[in-house]
Amino acid sequence: MTSRIAVVAIDATDPGRVADFWCEVLGWRVVEVDEEGVGIAPPDRSWPRIDVLAVPEAKTVKNRLHLDLRADGTSTEVELARLEALGARRVDVGQSADSTWVVLADPEGNEFCLLSRSVQDLPADERPA
Repeated sequence: MTSRIAVVAIDATDPGRVADFWCEVLGWRVVEVDEEGVGIAPPDRSWPRIDVLAVPEAKTVKNRLHLDLRADGTSTEVELARLEALGARRVDVGQSADSTWVVLADPEGNEFCLLSRSVQDLPADERPA
C-alpha cells in the first residue's frame, strides 16, 4: 500500500481571491466553502484538490513547497501571458538567469513555476494520463 496526495493546502488572507485565481489557472471549480477556507477541484472532482485556507498573516518568506505547471494545449509563451493576465507576477527566488522555467506568484505571493515544455512537448510516455 502507498499514500496518495489528496489535498494541497495554500494559506491566504483572502481565500476566495486565491481560490478564484487557481480555478482560472487550472480550469477547476469551487467545491466547498466554509469558515476555514475554500476547496477547489477538477470538474470531475478527482484528486488531488486544493484547499485555500484562511490565515491572519501575509506570506513573508519563500515557499518550501510549490506547484510546477506545464502549458496544455497551447505554447508555454501563450500560457505565460495568460497567467500574467490573470494576476500572476514573475518573482525572483534565486533562480539562475538560464533557468528553463519561469517562477511566478499568485495574488498573495505563493510561488509556482511554469515549466518550459508543454504537455504536448513531452514524450508520449511522460504525459499525464
